[in-house]
Amino acid sequence: MSRAARLTLAGAGAAIAALVIGMIAGGSAFPKIIPGLPDAGAVVRWGLPLSKLLMDTAGVATVGLLLMAAALLPNDKGVLGRTAVDYVKAGSWAALAWSGSAFLAILFGAAESIGRTVPQILERTILTSYATQTTQGVALTLVVLFGVAIALFSRGAITAGAAAGLLVFALVTMLPAPLTGHSASSPNHDLATSSVALHLLALALWVGGLVVLAVHALRAQPQLEVAATRFSRMAVWCYVGVGLSGLFSLVARLGAVSDLWTSDYGLLAVAKIVAFVLLGYVGYWHRQRTLAGLAAGRPRAFTRLAGGETLLMLATVGLAVALSRTRPPDVVLPADRAFELLGFPVPPELSPANVFTLWWFDLFFAVVAAVLAGLYGAGVYRLARRGVAWSWGRTASWFAGVALLVFATQSGLARYAKVMFNVHMIEHMTLSMVVPIFLVLGGPVTLALRALRPASRRGDRGPREWITTILHSRFTKVVTHPLVATSIFVTSTYALYFTPLFESAMQEHLGHIWMTMHFLISGCLFFWVIVGVDPGPHRLPYVWRLLMLFVTMPFHAFFGIALMMMGTVIASGWYEQLGRTWGDTLLQTQRDGGAIAWGFGEIPTLIVLLAIAAQWYKDDDRQARRTDRKADRSSAGDPELDSYNAYLARLNRADKGE
Repeated sequence: MSRAARLTLAGAGAAIAALVIGMIAGGSAFPKIIPGLPDAGAVVRWGLPLSKLLMDTAGVATVGLLLMAAALLPNDKGVLGRTAVDYVKAGSWAALAWSGSAFLAILFGAAESIGRTVPQILERTILTSYATQTTQGVALTLVVLFGVAIALFSRGAITAGAAAGLLVFALVTMLPAPLTGHSASSPNHDLATSSVALHLLALALWVGGLVVLAVHALRAQPQLEVAATRFSRMAVWCYVGVGLSGLFSLVARLGAVSDLWTSDYGLLAVAKIVAFVLLGYVGYWHRQRTLAGLAAGRPRAFTRLAGGETLLMLATVGLAVALSRTRPPDVVLPADRAFELLGFPVPPELSPANVFTLWWFDLFFAVVAAVLAGLYGAGVYRLARRGVAWSWGRTASWFAGVALLVFATQSGLARYAKVMFNVHMIEHMTLSMVVPIFLVLGGPVTLALRALRPASRRGDRGPREWITTILHSRFTKVVTHPLVATSIFVTSTYALYFTPLFESAMQEHLGHIWMTMHFLISGCLFFWVIVGVDPGPHRLPYVWRLLMLFVTMPFHAFFGIALMMMGTVIASGWYEQLGRTWGDTLLQTQRDGGAIAWGFGEIPTLIVLLAIAAQWYKDDDRQARRTDRKADRSSAGDPELDSYNAYLARLNRADKGE
């Protein structure tokens, strides 16, 4: 048996042992059976967590294999090498195992939901009902379908772009099942949902990348040093992401700090924290010792430490599955329907003071704002260290956009936006028509292309090359076409508010995130075409930019007028459940929201007109200077022109009597 196979078996044993110990410690291994109540039996009791453990490890393996092929191993002008292609094909088999284990989880989950054995549910339509009508069943069904799709598409992937697309698809597939577990029923479900999503994404990249890297080292494959160095840079950020998201997840589930040592859930969480700290120490040891050994041609130390870290990581995954099977400590919540829907009680009557004081922490958009500010600041700092100047106006514009994003998603405006339609419309217009203008004027793509250095290996793709490839991709050419960008910007607003989509998005935190991100991204696409300073596939003349602006903005005015004329309340099922007792009626707040949509367009129109005027003036000035330089160069060696200039000079001296 090869060393890689032995490591795989040892990792599986560590994960299963951690799961068994965690379930016994958490009390879910041998629950008290109440006489007279249905019980699915020991097979289902153990089969469900084991199938979920297999599902998680197969998903992590799929992510790791695709990550190795797409980003950690070098490629030749976007074409994968033979080793990378082998990893993509291995990812196909891992995705198939992922899909199969998700189906087993559906089988055991359906049996547990009604307290019947597996043969009993197969005789009826219970399995179909569970898979299509319950939240957890639908989530697992999506994993089955997405896993099969990844397995099929991976068979023919030979480019880095295809591998990267499959990697993103695999990361998305990691999310549905965990997000419908404890996080959906947590007291602060918004914070719990966002923290679990970020936790899983960072953990999948970290664990999956290390497991595949360890197997790569044990198989003595080439380019180990390059892959290990790239993974080490990524692992630092994954470690930070896992730690912070795990902390916020605990805060969302525990009612008090004492729950850490007084509840089974808290004790398992403490064990996971200890394992996390140990993993951080091992990672530090990697960066300090083993990477230097690899550079010196001594890979053995790396393989030993990577193997031990892999076992510890897989044991941590087993603990995580056991933690998901353990009931969190009970938290006394107010008997308030609004609190159940919002995660906080209905705020007091709207006032400017409350908007600026009742801040609401949204982890997802806090991370988005921190990443945007941090990456841009790092780019400016890197240019400054090289002595390269960067426009302070662009920097100020970018950070103004980030500040407005924070205010729209974290302040009291975010609280009231979930309760009142008119405040929601202010948030919508700010995120889609004001924040994007400042962001695109910051020139983030130009900054990235100047700050990032080309890949050290000729023909390989580093971050700079990936940005260039995305800019020149067919997808970018399509979505940034003026007609497409305008259509997305205009029609999506009508499709959202005049269909059941708006109410569905308000009901779920993930739906609300999707809706808010759509506002931001669609606005960035539209204004990037009009006032963007970055290079792009479609650069319109300034006259056409003005025409595009003046043609588009009236559609938002028509949308506002349509809202003001409506006699029915949009998303009445959502707003009526909140039970707001102060302020205007639901229909009046909707009409006020229409008035805001009708009049708000003047603000971005004025900002864009000023920006276009400034850009137009600077462009004409550059064109004039370029023309002068060409004229100077063309006249430098013209004898006739030199003779004529000398003749004029003589006449001038004669007039002066010289």
